[in-house]
Amino acid sequence: GQMTPTNDRAKKFAFPAMYFYEGEVAVVHKDSKATKPSDLEGKIVGVRAGTLGDLYANHKLTPAWIGAKPIQYQFTAGQVKAYPSANSLTLDDLRLGDGVRLDGVITEGTTAAAAIKSGYPLKVIGDPLFYAPGAVTIERGDKEFIDKVAAAVKKMKDDGTLAKLSVKWFGGDFSVDK
Repeated sequence: GQMTPTNDRAKKFAFPAMYFYEGEVAVVHKDSKATKPSDLEGKIVGVRAGTLGDLYANHKLTPAWIGAKPIQYQFTAGQVKAYPSANSLTLDDLRLGDGVRLDGVITEGTTAAAAIKSGYPLKVIGDPLFYAPGAVTIERGDKEFIDKVAAAVKKMKDDGTLAKLSVKWFGGDFSVDK
């Protein structure tokens, strides 16, 4: 599996390789006049409960991953509306229209791109709010296996395979930190 490696998670799991750097983005309805994340100041913003986007929207994100950069909050939402696990719920409410249920959503860039590609009337505003790494996640215990996974991912990074797969499946190179 993969997850964002944090100090708490490292107590249970090994993270032999970071291989994916996902940008969290602000998304609005295509009819919105918003052009940058700060335009969501005081607005109703949807997030998936318990995610990094949820923490960001509530100004509680404390990056604990390797290589974390300081977080710059670009807006303070008037209300953060947290939805259960599925991204589609936040984006479904947003696609109803600008301000109908939500003024914006914070989600992963790849999720936003897939929704837009499938016909959702949405747009990403501005650059990603922040980037978080995805790491290969293995339960602690088998050092030999963990080392082999680390070596395999390093080889794929070094020979360009990881970048090629990222472009093929996600439309861009997400294999390097931004």
